[in-house]
Amino acid sequence: MSKKKNKKAKGSKKIKKALEPFDKYDLYMKSVQAPEADVEFFDKTYKEIRGKRAHSLREDFCGTFGITCEWIKMNSKNVGVGVDLDPEPLAYGMNCHYAQLSAAEKKRIKIYEENVMSVETDPMDIIVAVNFSYYLFKTRLMLRSYFKRAHQDLKEDGIFMVDCFGGPLCMEPNEEEKVFDDFSYFWDQDKFDPVTNEALFHIHFKRKGEKKRKEAFTYDWRMWTIPELKSLMLEAGFKDAYVYWEGTDKKGEGNGEFTRVTTAEDCGAWVAYVVGVK
Repeated sequence: MSKKKNKKAKGSKKIKKALEPFDKYDLYMKSVQAPEADVEFFDKTYKEIRGKRAHSLREDFCGTFGITCEWIKMNSKNVGVGVDLDPEPLAYGMNCHYAQLSAAEKKRIKIYEENVMSVETDPMDIIVAVNFSYYLFKTRLMLRSYFKRAHQDLKEDGIFMVDCFGGPLCMEPNEEEKVFDDFSYFWDQDKFDPVTNEALFHIHFKRKGEKKRKEAFTYDWRMWTIPELKSLMLEAGFKDAYVYWEGTDKKGEGNGEFTRVTTAEDCGAWVAYVVGVK
């Protein structure tokens, strides 16, 4: 082979592009969260129930507090509070979400590294506990105590919103994969105990060109049913509790749109909100 051809051969070798550092919070946000849609739903629901706009929101178990930041950006009159015990996601949120706020927006947000059971905040129009985070409370006593705290920390015309999920498919070990442009997200239900309703879940990620990164997130939860949540809210002092059920698209999958219902059709897996009205 001539030197000229040899030079051409060397130049034709493909250069492997270096992947960005693995960032589990970034992948979580891309695959699981939709803060803009969340705050629009919270705003719409409050207006539907109370006939006016809400301007204060507290995000319990807030993690990287993306929802709180979106609430701030939604309206120049809005104030937001985030509460979480874990310093790691809070630090990530400060670097990722908080850093992108304007100086004026930063004045309207407060983040507390504290326990939701003891934190002291101003009374709120809305308190939310989403991404099923409150499932960490495994007894009626603990969950009722948390609901009482939320009731106490709301304004007189406030509402409390929690999401929940269930169905027969959520009561057996299984793993679901969702494929994105450059990575795959895996929701892994590892265990389920039908006696206690306790379940163990993991989130795995696999980026293109890499091995599967197992247990990026792990959740040791107690699955709560809608009737249980409604009754516990009433026991905690709420006047009423409404259910908002997720609709389905043409493929029969969740479409992210929630409507208030009193009954719903049985399905393999479902997602809903339960809203406590003070």
